Amino acid sequence: MMKRAGFWAAFALAAVLSGPALAEGETAETVVASVNGTKITLGQMIAMKESLPPEYQSLPDDVLFKGIYDQLIQQEVLAQSVTGLGPRAIATLDNEKRGYISGLAIDSIVKEAVTDEALQKAYDDRFKDAKPQTEYNAAHILVATEKEANALKEQLAGGADFAELAKAKSTDTGSGANGGDLGWFGLGMMVKPFEEAVVGAKVGEVTGPVQTDFGYHLVLVKETRIAEKPTLDQLRDELAAEVENKAITARIDELTKGATVTREGEGLDPAILKNTGLID
Repeated sequence: MMKRAGFWAAFALAAVLSGPALAEGETAETVVASVNGTKITLGQMIAMKESLPPEYQSLPDDVLFKGIYDQLIQQEVLAQSVTGLGPRAIATLDNEKRGYISGLAIDSIVKEAVTDEALQKAYDDRFKDAKPQTEYNAAHILVATEKEANALKEQLAGGADFAELAKAKSTDTGSGANGGDLGWFGLGMMVKPFEEAVVGAKVGEVTGPVQTDFGYHLVLVKETRIAEKPTLDQLRDELAAEVENKAITARIDELTKGATVTREGEGLDPAILKNTGLID
């Protein structure tokens, strides 16, 4: 196949040329050229145009037409010059065809499955048994040793300001610069020992030291609130992916059960895929 650089060069050379005028009533099967009897169609030209990068899509119509027209003819001339395709080429063409057509099947499944009704059902199913979730607004001071943490806790008990100690002493410099503030977070967002300490803490009281893989934490829960349920629009992409995956899996299972499938290759040594000499 001609290298892409040659294709773009053909565009540049064709800049002052105009495409042939076709009669009205063309279809995808309209023949625009032939090479030794092999037809090149208008549909093939349109398909090639759709596959071009965006910067070439905006070229003048006459330049684009001429470039694609010449490219397809040149490709066909070159293709016909090759005889006796080897195992690698045949396998690659078969895989590309199979992949493309199966992709069309998936597009069809997704188009049918992802509807407003399906998204609403997925949303309702997710939250129908969901219990209200608590969110926490907390701050922490992180140090390397339990001894350091206890010393800081004594200072806090004596009236030291949590935020100022966090700025001066916390090894978590990101939150430390903000007085140890971690903002609002829900369950599952923090490591387990830290989360357990937050859940069990009283608002306004310092808890800890709490040991995690990061060190020793002093934790201050400032506020709690009941988390708002996300809207369908906020979850639309996530729900769409969920609906898509379920629909595709179900359709594949259905088709596979209805097909006669044999699996002769299951007994082969997996390392055989490294033997590229088989397709040379």
